[in-house]
Amino acid sequence: MQTNIQLISFLTILRKESNRFFRIWPQTFLPSITTSALYLLIFGKFLGGNLRLIEGMPYINYIVPGLVMLSVLINSYTNTVTTFFSSKFQRSIEEILISPTSYTVIILGYSISGAIRGIISGLLVMCLAFFCTNLLPHNIFACFIVAIFAAHLFSLIGLINGIYAKKFDDTALIPTFVITPLTYLGGVFYPISILPEIWQKIIILNPITHIIKLFKFGFLGAGYSQFPIGALIILVILNIALFSFAYYLLNKGIGMRR
Repeated sequence: MQTNIQLISFLTILRKESNRFFRIWPQTFLPSITTSALYLLIFGKFLGGNLRLIEGMPYINYIVPGLVMLSVLINSYTNTVTTFFSSKFQRSIEEILISPTSYTVIILGYSISGAIRGIISGLLVMCLAFFCTNLLPHNIFACFIVAIFAAHLFSLIGLINGIYAKKFDDTALIPTFVITPLTYLGGVFYPISILPEIWQKIIILNPITHIIKLFKFGFLGAGYSQFPIGALIILVILNIALFSFAYYLLNKGIGMRR
């Protein structure tokens, strides 16, 4: 009986959040498509057309996996931080917290709905890239697995930020000062191998570097002869760590009391 209650709670949260971002699709999906189209046009066509091959492929092909994953990460984060903080601001989250719904179900409901939005956004950008490059994923299974873990990770980051946020401006801190810098330093637009040796060692600490490395293996195949299992393990460990931290915050009521 308790299991049925938790399942109903999970599906309710998931349906509510999914309906929300589908209902306002011009705000949730179009920005990613527009931004990616500009990146492909400016960096891929105009600038990339004048560059030499990068790792044996045209520059526009090289940046496609990074653009797809960038859309996945940003949308996963944005969806969760926005909807959770809105629920907290409107005090509707309190109704869920005092219900029989477990903290695990609350976290999964919000994080998986954010991951779904992120993956859908990535698929839309992938379709756009296909029309520009005719590039298809080399290993669709590897791409899908990496996208799931990466989307869920950044959805959890959004949830944690939403828990700590005290005002709407706080929800923009992570994208501005964390996600954007780490993205540009993570090998989306250039191969890590061109960096000075000291920076190559420092950049290993950037989780987005490992995510991009994994996704490029699945998407490009060429130049990535062996699956980077170490990067996948890091991604899984980060998911477990942030899930546990989010559970701790909810259990202690941190950020929930005003």
